[in-house]
Amino acid sequence: MFTGIIEELGTVAGRDELADAARLAVRGPLVAKGATPGESIAVSGVCLTVVDCDGEVFTADVMRETLDRSSLGALRPGDQVNLERPVTLNARLGGHLVQGHVDGVGVVVDRLPARHWEVVRISLPADLGRYVVAKGSVTVDGISLTVVDVTDDSFTVSLIPTTLALTTLGHKQVGEPVNIEVDIIAKYVEKLLSARD
Repeated sequence: MFTGIIEELGTVAGRDELADAARLAVRGPLVAKGATPGESIAVSGVCLTVVDCDGEVFTADVMRETLDRSSLGALRPGDQVNLERPVTLNARLGGHLVQGHVDGVGVVVDRLPARHWEVVRISLPADLGRYVVAKGSVTVDGISLTVVDVTDDSFTVSLIPTTLALTTLGHKQVGEPVNIEVDIIAKYVEKLLSARD
């Protein structure tokens, strides 16, 4: 379980193609410090299991399903990624409950810079629209964000200077993909209500 508060902007250090997967090597001195095989680290919103750790670089296997259903399939050495370690029970929940299970991939549609923030519009896969509400929570590339507004096929978020400087959303260009995870509570409520019918 994660909170969507990015700890570090990491860099893909290597990628090895396997028969039905890929092995990513990610440089992230903060999150790699003390990481051991079997632990989880969220990479741009995708929960991955550490296979090996060598100083500032950890490796993780990414199965074909994850490569196909997230933006991780397009990652190449040199690309930046958002990194977060799992939350501990004695930590503050600074964002919202994030599983690291990507629900879909959106695309940056528009960026509107202002003096102290930037509004970013992101396309929304049709099957996820019912879970995204204005002033609700959404995770974009692993970042816990508050939704500003929603249309049938997109939503906007406002990014403060800290988010722009310390995450991948600071430099994502129009047309680039982003991982979207909707609020898990909305999905559970829908499931419970549909079971009553």
